[in-house]
Amino acid sequence: MSELSHNVDKKLVLASGRAHPELAEEVAAALGTELLPMSAYDFANGEIYVRSGESVRGKDVFVIQAHPAPLNNWLMEQLIMVDSMKRASARRVTVVAPFYPYARQDKKGRGREPISARLVADMFKVAGADRIMSVDLHTAQIQGFFDGPVDHLFAIPLLADYIRKVVGDDPVTVVSPDTGRVRVAEQWAERLGGAPLAFVHKSRDLTVPNQAVSKTVVGQVEGRTCVLIDDMIDTGGTIAGAVKVLKDAGAKDVIIAATHAVFSDPAAQRLAESGAREVVVTNTLPIPESKRFDCLTVLSIAPLLARAIKEVFEDGSVTSLFDGDA
Repeated sequence: MSELSHNVDKKLVLASGRAHPELAEEVAAALGTELLPMSAYDFANGEIYVRSGESVRGKDVFVIQAHPAPLNNWLMEQLIMVDSMKRASARRVTVVAPFYPYARQDKKGRGREPISARLVADMFKVAGADRIMSVDLHTAQIQGFFDGPVDHLFAIPLLADYIRKVVGDDPVTVVSPDTGRVRVAEQWAERLGGAPLAFVHKSRDLTVPNQAVSKTVVGQVEGRTCVLIDDMIDTGGTIAGAVKVLKDAGAKDVIIAATHAVFSDPAAQRLAESGAREVVVTNTLPIPESKRFDCLTVLSIAPLLARAIKEVFEDGSVTSLFDGDA
């Protein structure tokens, strides 16, 4: 069966899109259930068709989908899946989008720009979503874009616990790749026993995507192991540049930690050649073998997603997963 019974009147169903079936299978296994049988295919002109193989009437459905490239295809598939579940009389539909689509377009930087992250939230609502669950949103304000509950999960405990074991007794400095993520860096510092903070000053041309220049580091990094943190790595230019700046400033080692491994080309090559001791990410997005390299470590986000789904299903507290401090 593809459902988990809470009581005689309430049943959980986990449905997965086609973008990252391995993650969905891990989540299902952690929940002690199976994925809802789905029929999904593309028409010759690119239209997507989906249909569940079992009834979802009156059930609590969680639609999980990753959003790697081509992102628009997988977003559309998830929207269509939500619509199909709602029209099939599901009691409640929760969108599980570990990597929120268009998260970087969360505000107007210049006139005549869209706020695409808000548009995505609106589309999920129109499709029939009652709730959204995501991991490490690019900015917290995205939670306010959706007219309904948004469960914002954090990968910091998973990543920081791993890195604490790796660095051992080495003196550590937590480094933000820019001033915008200093608050997140502070949370990392707390997790790593009150480690000092530093940040890399960089400049960005708003008219050119995926391009920023790392310039100088502010903070004490000489002779220390630097944990360089970010929410996502796309082309890897910014983070690789930051590694060079830290090394030039006398850092003993640099460990990169990020939640979302977007890894658009040539990210894998840049990271492999950056001089970082290790690159630690989660599997919110699939990472093909062609984009894996020797110093890459991938941690599974599936246990966290499963615990959050269980809390939502049982009307519990998702915040309790983070002890209220994340």
